[in-house]
Amino acid sequence: MAGKMKRSEASSSSSNSYNNQRAESVVVDYGKNKSTCGYCKSKARTSISHGLWAHSITINDYQDLLDRGWRRSGCFLYKPEMERTCCPPYTIRLKAGDFVHSKEQLRVSRRMQRFLDGALDCKQPVESTQGRGASKDARCQSHLGASSSASKNSGEKDGDEKLMSYLSDQVDEAIRSCLESGEFPDIQAPKASVKKVLQAKRKLLADGSGDLLYSSNIAFQLAAAMRRCLPDKKEAHEGRQSEHNAAENGLSPKLIAEKLESSLHQLGNTSSLSVKACNGHLNFYSATKPASSHGSAQIVSHSKGSAARSESKHCSLKSNSEYNHQVKRRRLEIRLKRSSFESEEYALYRRYQMMVHNDTPDHVTEGSYKSFLVDTPLIYVPPTNDGTVPPCGFGSFHQQYVIDGKLVAVGVIDILPKCLSSKYLFWDPDFAFLSLGKYSALQEINWVKENQVHCPSLQYYYLGYYIHSCSKMRYKAAYRPCELLCPLRYRWIPFDISKPLLDRNKYAVLSDCTVSQDRDFSSINDSEDVIDIQHDYNDQDGNRRCCW
Repeated sequence: MAGKMKRSEASSSSSNSYNNQRAESVVVDYGKNKSTCGYCKSKARTSISHGLWAHSITINDYQDLLDRGWRRSGCFLYKPEMERTCCPPYTIRLKAGDFVHSKEQLRVSRRMQRFLDGALDCKQPVESTQGRGASKDARCQSHLGASSSASKNSGEKDGDEKLMSYLSDQVDEAIRSCLESGEFPDIQAPKASVKKVLQAKRKLLADGSGDLLYSSNIAFQLAAAMRRCLPDKKEAHEGRQSEHNAAENGLSPKLIAEKLESSLHQLGNTSSLSVKACNGHLNFYSATKPASSHGSAQIVSHSKGSAARSESKHCSLKSNSEYNHQVKRRRLEIRLKRSSFESEEYALYRRYQMMVHNDTPDHVTEGSYKSFLVDTPLIYVPPTNDGTVPPCGFGSFHQQYVIDGKLVAVGVIDILPKCLSSKYLFWDPDFAFLSLGKYSALQEINWVKENQVHCPSLQYYYLGYYIHSCSKMRYKAAYRPCELLCPLRYRWIPFDISKPLLDRNKYAVLSDCTVSQDRDFSSINDSEDVIDIQHDYNDQDGNRRCCW
């Protein structure tokens, strides 16, 4: 039978002034739950967790639960049974003040800045001729045009550079999509580089009668990176067999280029540049009449067409001449509001779920949205202006991203005494080219750093669950230096220490490595030092283990 639990605010997480409030946590034990798994797509009920229904819960109690591997979906709290569930999820966090940007994360920030500055544009196309069926495919694809001008002025060269940079970004997005979908193995992907093809080399690379303008050899770099990550590195004399196996497993440059071509097919369908894989090269051709040998490709901006049923928008870089005459800057607003239902947010969520996750309309109801992302058991704590609570207070919030008055993304977050816990993000598919998932994570990390001035205990950014056995969930480890929660001792272990253990087993006691290191370290000290070290260790472990 389900049990009922009550607990006062006197939590071990903090002794701040907001503990004086007479709030309490009220939960009902739902016991063990088995369901199918959305990560490994198992048809059997292999996902196993323990559940609680929370009528109310204090922010300190929920902070303690997070630090013991629990999460919430609306008012339902759950903790996976790590040793038994098919895809063990590990709570992942990073200390915001120690965060170091990767090259890809810096590119995301720069892309957003270019868009706000007006260098990267997204406009309504001329009235669609493809009808309703094209709306799903219209996810931020570019309208590209080939210029027949033979001039060699600097403006034309700048146009080439902008286009090559843009195409490189599109290839990077295609690679990221293949990594997240599991088509490519989990690797540190190199950055794509699209180059202009010299006239003398066009016959060597071209496959067809189109006018070859640009090419990328990224498939060869990806193949090399994948081969380096193969689990079995045999002796040198087996190298030829390894290459043969790589080709069979889809790791050859030719097959990789074909997969990228498939991911970029919308670019060719909607633009005057077509993309085609040719012997491992990713080639971009003029789909209109051939350009001259000195011709350059540029992005074509379209004026707003008449209202059409299709909601498609197309990304574009402004042509050089237009950019020099007029730059339309955009304004980004990030608004933080307490969790509540808004019809505009629900409409965006519904569109996101159906277009990005292919949900059917009957699965994206107003009621399911509320129970998932609006309802919360967290008891709101208002600001106190005494250095213990941030200006927004503690509780559940929606962080809205608004560009020129248009809602483009919503992050659902919990703000707690020690952390900002990211719960979910949904965004406008027309703005997929901005990588809003990554951009919002960077903004949430920055929010934590900024609000440490008001609340020094607020130090961490929690990214939810990390699932090493699911390639789509491994992206969270890119936010470094991150650490995973040990499912047995509830100690936080650096990811670089945890990864070798998870490479061997889906379930691992992550703190075994550090415990072994502690023992090795203590063995070289005299008995008095050993007593002091063990005393400190027990104090820390005791603090982590206090739970209700």
